[in-house]
Amino acid sequence: MEAMKVTVKIIGPFIYEAGFSEKELEFQKPVKAGELPAYVNIPESRAKIITRNGRAVSPQEELKDGDRIVICPIYSGG
Repeated sequence: MEAMKVTVKIIGPFIYEAGFSEKELEFQKPVKAGELPAYVNIPESRAKIITRNGRAVSPQEELKDGDRIVICPIYSGG
């Protein structure tokens, strides 16, 4: 498999945990959307939404070369 590159954008307080707000990451093996937060130091226990190319993605879906991923915390309140 050729290297796969995805652009990852981090939103809100996750920026402090990840250490960046946007970065291109390269993978040598297939990666599922649900595995990505661990690669950028966001704990699995944190509530989050992951989108791919502007649409919500299930944690089991494999990422594809060129995808744009956004990881955003889930906010609630009134």
